[in-house]
Amino acid sequence: MIRNISFPTPAIRTRSVSRLLAAVVLVGTVASCAAPNGKQFNDPYEAQNRANHAANIALDAALVRPASQAYGAVLPAPVRSGVGNFASNLSLPSYVLNDLLQLKVADAGANTLRFAFNTIFGIGGIFDPAGALGLHEKRNDFGETLYVWGVREGAYIEAPLLGPTTERDLVGKVVDVLADPVGLAVPSKLRYVPTGMEIASKLGERYKFTGTFDSILHDSADSYAQERLLFLEKRHYDLGQKSPSATYDPYEDPYGK
Repeated sequence: MIRNISFPTPAIRTRSVSRLLAAVVLVGTVASCAAPNGKQFNDPYEAQNRANHAANIALDAALVRPASQAYGAVLPAPVRSGVGNFASNLSLPSYVLNDLLQLKVADAGANTLRFAFNTIFGIGGIFDPAGALGLHEKRNDFGETLYVWGVREGAYIEAPLLGPTTERDLVGKVVDVLADPVGLAVPSKLRYVPTGMEIASKLGERYKFTGTFDSILHDSADSYAQERLLFLEKRHYDLGQKSPSATYDPYEDPYGK
């Protein structure tokens, strides 16, 4: 006997996204009001952040790192590359949405063309023929959209499981997940597929860059301060902002005492 399966109607999904965007405006306003703590980094939650960081490191040592090593040992490099390509291809519609919200028409067109080309000729994105032709992805996210809209970065946050982020980018991550075009289009019973592929892709990255991850998370004298600096430096670079390392004092007490 086949059970009737009902999916959310477009009207329901539209209302959900509208409510979500309204919540984003509210949370984004709160983040924009977060005042710097007078130091190089806006990190007023450092004590809690360090506790979360310690928990994330413990999780990495107990689960993520061993899982990534097993993943890398079982699957050959071409398969891992295919998984990464597939997960990356599924991210493109979200990039396109944020491109349009930022009025980056050229990037939206390039990402759309790459998605269509790799989906058709790359067997759903497992292969990357578009990249071979010089058509590479233009990464984007809702955190960057909020930045373009004038929302301030807010405080630095080390979130459980998610790792380093900021108040603005944390809001962006939530929106990217809940308003992902692929997630809204895929039937609910198949939504575990994109999530599973994304997790597998992250395990592949953890395996590929084992030395770098271990050096930062497990071998540095103050992994929290180093991860915070590296994350903010890269994020500011991606957004075209001034790097925090421009005023970095290597002799500054990382605990702010």
